[in-house]
Amino acid sequence: MKQLLILTLSALSILTGKAQNAIPSSGATNDRSITQIDSRTRTYLPPTRILWSNTTGDAAITGAENLVQPGNGQSELVQGKLCHMTNGATGQASILLDFGRELQGGLQIVTGMSASRDIKVRIRYGESASEAMCEIDGKNGATNDHAIRDFNLSLPWLGVAETGNSGFRFVRIDLVGENADLLLKEVRAIFTYRDIPYRGSFRCNDERLNKIWMTGAYTVHLNMQEYLWDGVKRDRLVWVGDMHPEIMTINSVFGYNEVVPKSLDLIRDMTPVPEWMNGISSYSIWWLLIHRDWYYYQGNIKYLKEQQSYLTKLLNHLMTKVGNDGKEQLDGNRFLDWPSSENQKGVDAGLQALMVLAMDAGKELASALEDKELASLCEKTAVKLRSYSPDPNESKQGAALMSLAGLTNPSKADKAILSKGGAKGFSTFYGYYMLQAMAKAGNYQGSLQIIRDYWGAMIDLGATTFWEDFNMEWIPGSSRIDELVPEGKTDIHSAYGNYCYKGFRHSLCHGWASGPTSWLSEHVLGVKVIKPGCKVVRIQPHLGDLSWVEGSFPTPYGDIKIRHEKRPDGTIQSKIEAPAGIEIIK
Repeated sequence: MKQLLILTLSALSILTGKAQNAIPSSGATNDRSITQIDSRTRTYLPPTRILWSNTTGDAAITGAENLVQPGNGQSELVQGKLCHMTNGATGQASILLDFGRELQGGLQIVTGMSASRDIKVRIRYGESASEAMCEIDGKNGATNDHAIRDFNLSLPWLGVAETGNSGFRFVRIDLVGENADLLLKEVRAIFTYRDIPYRGSFRCNDERLNKIWMTGAYTVHLNMQEYLWDGVKRDRLVWVGDMHPEIMTINSVFGYNEVVPKSLDLIRDMTPVPEWMNGISSYSIWWLLIHRDWYYYQGNIKYLKEQQSYLTKLLNHLMTKVGNDGKEQLDGNRFLDWPSSENQKGVDAGLQALMVLAMDAGKELASALEDKELASLCEKTAVKLRSYSPDPNESKQGAALMSLAGLTNPSKADKAILSKGGAKGFSTFYGYYMLQAMAKAGNYQGSLQIIRDYWGAMIDLGATTFWEDFNMEWIPGSSRIDELVPEGKTDIHSAYGNYCYKGFRHSLCHGWASGPTSWLSEHVLGVKVIKPGCKVVRIQPHLGDLSWVEGSFPTPYGDIKIRHEKRPDGTIQSKIEAPAGIEIIK
């Protein structure tokens, strides 16, 4: 393997005209002048089923069932079991493939010796079956934004074509042109992903919760491409605020991964202070909070020191945004998440809380960096900010952040706002902080039920990854995303959504929606990091109505293995295996 790597690097040095030692051993670089080596793996997957096929006029399709068989990506002279699609003078042949789960990547098409030499097809990717069947009409939300998902493609005669770079589960193929003939040997998804182990795990006696935990983990895994994205179809960007729930999932499932510092450094380097990251003041705060949590879970003081100059400038800039009355005065785009954006008082309350959390994190980070003066300034500013406690105006987002920042009584906030109406008013992004605030109030059972109801409902509707947005009001009368919409049912993908995610533009794989994964690991499995680098970990389970839970948790020292069982008297019996170097407290 080492010899192969040397040969590969030598070849790259010849191709790029650079010396071998100038080429990095990984893609972890922001220098655009240096050749970047892809850190991802490509796996080829056949479809799991033919969801739909159709012929009009004198078109025909035979042997479509052969496409669900495993392939080898090689064209062959022997004409074996192939799918044969033909268009006559008046008709068109079309087929819809289901690959069984959301994927990030493209498509490989292997052809045979068709009667036609000039072969063209139309490809449509879809996160839902109905998206793969739709037109870009300017009304239903369907677009080619961020990733091309609807296009025409010329195919080779007796060859292989690879195309596409999007998030999808479904692919529709239409044979284009009159009197066209196409022999398909294989149509396989090119699944592009980081080949990394799931070091963290979670299992309990409720299979619904197990599936939710794994769906959140998989959602984030798909977004761990060369950088950490928001979504694999749309918002293939580094949105730093949205990354916080994703990074908490990475901490709980994968442990350290270079995609996190690589993405944090990218947004840092493109956003000099006093500019706000992504143009949003709260997102610069989230960058601070991410660094606090990343340091606690990973304990890399060297990496933290690399942030010191920027951290110091940002914290000092944030301090200028506090009035004499203790009220935050953030400018830029004042934003929490889209569902809360029309409740200005709720946004104001959330921003006040985020400023408090920023100063608390600043104190911790400055102390770790041995900057006593900055730590003291952060502490004094936090006290000043806590002197002002705004009204969240029934906003679950605002109330959650205020509870976490100590600006309101957690139990009062939970009873009056957070638990009111159950999962009604929850959002996929800030739902994580709502759950965290409910846990702070001791309402673990209520949190478990909302996880089952809210995130579980997406799975009930056919989701294999969690969505950019979801409302409980969408459920009645809606069809599943993995079926063509039956008569009398509502197409949940095209009918709903708001703001930037109307209709089919709505992303059905958004990493910010993964909150239950890290929440279940922290509060049900019970793992709470107390000192940086997981040197001290508290394990305190809250099983609610569960009878047992078991799992693992990644640390820089190795994985902690845990099992909790509820005794008949309600007490918990725990078995914990921790690597050397970690102190476990209960």
